[in-house]
Amino acid sequence: MTDGDVSTQDMPVAVQVRTDGDVADEALAYFRAKVHAALTRPGLPAVKGRVTIGRAAAHQVLPWSAGADVRVGGHLVVVRLREGDAHALADRLEERLRARVDRAVHLKPREFRSR
Repeated sequence: MTDGDVSTQDMPVAVQVRTDGDVADEALAYFRAKVHAALTRPGLPAVKGRVTIGRAAAHQVLPWSAGADVRVGGHLVVVRLREGDAHALADRLEERLRARVDRAVHLKPREFRSR
């Protein structure tokens, strides 16, 4: 698959998964499952955004890349990764998304102080 929207409606959260480059259907399904696992948990506020998975056409040491820009409630969560293997990238993406979403959910709004 190349340069296309993969899913927007079939995930319970409003996260668009896109591909850039030659991403096999099997790898894409694995990415979608990992993104779904990281972003659909009880107690999370509304989640919306975009995750892009790419594979470089040229042979590189780390040809796989992922970028996520996801808004969780009022917080923006940004993740950028590169890996040599699609499954390793998907696993790291899930771990990083989960950790950053957890941190964002537990942040409290800044209190404004009057001086």
